[in-house]
Amino acid sequence: MIIELVKGDITKINADAIVNAANSSLLGGGGVDGAIHRAGGSKILEECRAIRNRQGKCNIGEAVVTTAGNLPAQYVIHTVGPVWNGNEEKEAKLLADCYHHSLKLAESLGVKTIAFPNISTGIYRFPKELAGKIAVDEVRKFKSDIIKKAIFVCFDEENQAIYKKLLK
Repeated sequence: MIIELVKGDITKINADAIVNAANSSLLGGGGVDGAIHRAGGSKILEECRAIRNRQGKCNIGEAVVTTAGNLPAQYVIHTVGPVWNGNEEKEAKLLADCYHHSLKLAESLGVKTIAFPNISTGIYRFPKELAGKIAVDEVRKFKSDIIKKAIFVCFDEENQAIYKKLLK
């Protein structure tokens, strides 16, 4: 799998699937989640509501899929990252699960390219260096004959510098 690094807005990335750093309600929020819901339009929220009606909230570390609405992608994979509370072992495992479950879901959909934001590093306060290491490690160890490219989309220069160092 080719790994690319891009500084930019995930809602403008041309990929088969983009990953949303969602909250467990799946009803939109701030940061990446809010941006994806705003740019993607009401279809994403409609499908998120249908998922909630079917299964309830989305648990931390799990992933669900909706259409991408008005976005250039085909799918939005919504995953709920952990809030950082200092329990490194538990929270690192949950963040790793976000990447793993997103990749498994993408593979089941026949996705060839997937784009990830920096999950849990905003309002959830996950340490950026540790989050980057987990993200890169999980994507590198995921073996797939279907997914050809993973793109890490960094919104800011701080995350971009962290990922650039990790991907050397």
